[in-house]
Amino acid sequence: MGNICRSPAGHCVLQNLVNQADLADHFEIESAGTIGFHIGAAPDNRMQQFMRARDIPIIGRSRQINRSDLEYYDLILAMDHDNYAGACALDPSGTLHYKIELFCTYCRNYSETEVPDPYYGGDLGFEHVLDLIEDGCANLIEILRKQANI
Repeated sequence: MGNICRSPAGHCVLQNLVNQADLADHFEIESAGTIGFHIGAAPDNRMQQFMRARDIPIIGRSRQINRSDLEYYDLILAMDHDNYAGACALDPSGTLHYKIELFCTYCRNYSETEVPDPYYGGDLGFEHVLDLIEDGCANLIEILRKQANI
């Protein structure tokens, strides 16, 4: 929601995987939250700690999603149902809702339907979030590569 834990982790993981696969010219990746509480902030220090332990470079600053994001980007991934609803609310007509999906639909190795918010939890919460994100991002890249034939 505030764009300091799950979403920036997704941004960092996906960008890292895209870079490792030499696909950076084919993807533009951004992260945003549905509330503007942390605008301009770096990812949560705890999330940074766990990403660094996995050799994931830390990039990005918090920002809030807006209507133009729905128009510009091909795919908007929400980490949970509340954020999904928040993104959909930016398009009252519903014409762009087809671009908005729940992130966990791309997970292969986990049955969760939402990426839990680790902000108020302990270390295991951050580890689990990164496990979900790495799984979903790896599968997402596979799917997009096949769709784009790259």
